[in-house]
Amino acid sequence: MVQTRILDVPLTLKEGRDCERCVGRLRDSLLEVNGVQSADVDLASSTLTLVYDPSLVALETVERRAEEIGAELGATIAHRIVPLAGMDCPDCAAKVEKAVLKLPGVLSAQVSFTASRMVVEYQADRVSLDQIVGRVRSLGYGAAERGEPEETPSVWQRHKLAISTGVSGLALTVGVAAQHLGAPQAAVDACYAAAMLAGAYYMARGAVASVMAAAFDTNFLMLLAAIGAVGIGQWAEGALVIFLFSLGSTLESYTTERTRSAIRRLMQLAPEKATLVANGVREDVPVREIAVGDVVLVRPGSRLPVDGVVVAGSSAVDESPITGESMPIEKGEGDEVYAGSINQTGALHVRATKAYEDTALARIVHLVEEAQALKAPSQRFTEQFGRIYTPTVIGVALVLGLVVPLVAGNFHAWFPRSLTLLVVACPCALVISTPVAIAAAIARAARMGVLIKGGAYLEQMGGLRVAAFDKTGTLTTGKPSVAEVVAFGESSAREVLRAAASVEALSEHPIAAAVVAASRERGLVLQEAKGFTAEPGRGAFAVVEGTPYWVGSVSSLAGSGVDLSPAKGIIEEWQRKGQTVVLVASGRWLIGALAVQDTVRPNAPRAIQQLRAVGIRRIVMLTGDEDATAASVAASLGLDEYRARLLPAEKVDAVNALQEQYGRVLMVGDGINDAPALAAATVGVAMGATGTGVALETADVALMSDDLTRLPAAIALSRQAMAIVRQNVAFACAVVLMLVLTTLTTGLRLSAGVLGHEGSALLVILNGMRLLSGRRVAAEASLAKPESTAHRPQCRGGTRLSHQPGRRGGRSTP
Repeated sequence: MVQTRILDVPLTLKEGRDCERCVGRLRDSLLEVNGVQSADVDLASSTLTLVYDPSLVALETVERRAEEIGAELGATIAHRIVPLAGMDCPDCAAKVEKAVLKLPGVLSAQVSFTASRMVVEYQADRVSLDQIVGRVRSLGYGAAERGEPEETPSVWQRHKLAISTGVSGLALTVGVAAQHLGAPQAAVDACYAAAMLAGAYYMARGAVASVMAAAFDTNFLMLLAAIGAVGIGQWAEGALVIFLFSLGSTLESYTTERTRSAIRRLMQLAPEKATLVANGVREDVPVREIAVGDVVLVRPGSRLPVDGVVVAGSSAVDESPITGESMPIEKGEGDEVYAGSINQTGALHVRATKAYEDTALARIVHLVEEAQALKAPSQRFTEQFGRIYTPTVIGVALVLGLVVPLVAGNFHAWFPRSLTLLVVACPCALVISTPVAIAAAIARAARMGVLIKGGAYLEQMGGLRVAAFDKTGTLTTGKPSVAEVVAFGESSAREVLRAAASVEALSEHPIAAAVVAASRERGLVLQEAKGFTAEPGRGAFAVVEGTPYWVGSVSSLAGSGVDLSPAKGIIEEWQRKGQTVVLVASGRWLIGALAVQDTVRPNAPRAIQQLRAVGIRRIVMLTGDEDATAASVAASLGLDEYRARLLPAEKVDAVNALQEQYGRVLMVGDGINDAPALAAATVGVAMGATGTGVALETADVALMSDDLTRLPAAIALSRQAMAIVRQNVAFACAVVLMLVLTTLTTGLRLSAGVLGHEGSALLVILNGMRLLSGRRVAAEASLAKPESTAHRPQCRGGTRLSHQPGRRGGRSTP
């Protein structure tokens, strides 16, 4: 009879248990054992489930083989995320990858220019991390070895490219002015030379590195074009080519630099020190020294330093940075808490259940690092074209200038033609066709309040068809508010709200603040409350104008003997809608109820309509909140689907599943818990004004305000920008082809070649600058109209929300 056995993955696969390649190796090796029918690894629970036939193989044999394979993988296969420095261009990623992959024993190397990280997998018995780091450093880039802290860049390091671009532009401007004013040609050429030297320094470094890596990139192409222009006396052209390319590199550098600080900001969520409690003595120690089983004291207002279980105390804990839960959760003895959560009201004693490196927060950091590093930037068409085109043209020019004159004679006729070929063959218009349009689009987006962190993300936005949204803080405000007040008996709704607010005015709970805010919005005058007492998780009691009032949850009032029968229907209705129910009683008599909920952003419905208008076919909500709350929000916005109760790693899984099913996926979020999903999505978008720094830095695109309607406008802008890029590329290729063919066949005067070359570049620039007007973008963004058919959200594994029950029993506020 076939039997099933569950083994512990951490014991079996000691290192790299989160690596899919090692998981695959372990699974494939076990399936080779006679009698093993299946081997499935669940990374979420860190377990290995084996199905085997005991008549063919003993359990001990299978377990021993699993441990041997795991030990072998752990001893030979190593995985590292290596921080990099000095990557000033997207081509740097390809250079480093190619160089590292040449090392014997390196199995894979993927580099992210935007994240400045390298994920490398290697055989530790054949190559060391020091050798890998040494190879990276030999190319002129920085790389941190194991245990080394990342260096904080100086002001010069952060702005060196912009400074060199500025100096280049200034020298170029002076040269043009001097030429128009009739200055000596030597002085004019000196200005152009200064412009080239200032702008080409970092370009030359990249070109040298590309030659060392046997890859001719855009740096090499532009530098060779400038040298060729100077060789035939066209100093102004050489200076202009270098300045424009340097300017584009500067803009891209600034849009990606902020992303590189995301990991540091993530780690800052956990406090550096924790208050360790041992034998009645309290001592502040580094959080990394907290071991499993240690007890720490967490004071009100402090962040939890470790994952653990509450052993003493009670408090409301804000877990939204980790789980996405919209409301603070009451925690008491035996409840689980997470590092990075915020303790709000009371002191807690927490026993650590995980080491610092294994906390949920550390896991989020790892997910973000890996997802960003694995997302290598897409290679531009012009760069791919240049890898083939540039060596070919150089070879043709050499043949034309050196070989042909030796065979056919007439050196003075063929050598100048080869120089002209270098000038007209340099695809300047082609190379700047993409960055000019992208720079214009990024500038236009910035004026719209949208920060797009590089051309790759602008390009990807144009092909999006699926959008996924976080709920709390993204589609909703993230702050509780009173949605409805119902009175029972002789009391009015305003009297119920005033009594509740008078009691809650002395409480620090977020729901209490929402009740007080609702009373002030309605112009109610609060009365002094006496004898105030509060019980965490139950509610608050006070005497107002001689009348005792109890404000609390359904369970607390029911446990106090209050008759809840008048509110039974309304309680069930509100709970189905995902609203928090707050009851108000006077003595043992229920006088009213309040529905508290996270409010949908006012602009969210229109944003959803506009997204559909610009071509987004499916819109999904991913949230850590409860199913009922998620269903209510999804229904009110007309979403196609929602997935509730998701942890950060599960959000990543959901994004990956959407990508497999629909292709490119847009993810919009604002919290720390959204950071891994933002990094895993094709394009991650963070809410700027309300989003946390980590979500903002991790994302590829940031909305600098709470206005979600700017997102569909950015998508429309992306599509227009990519249409202009295609126009520019087609036009530039046609011009280059015409000039090259003319030079090779009938010959072309240098002046005509320069005129055609510069004219095409000018037209490409002007076409790209059309994006700055934004007229068409505004028109496309305003196409959205109310949907004629309401969307009914689907919950994977849950219920379909299709019904709005009527109000029962009681009087509601208008």
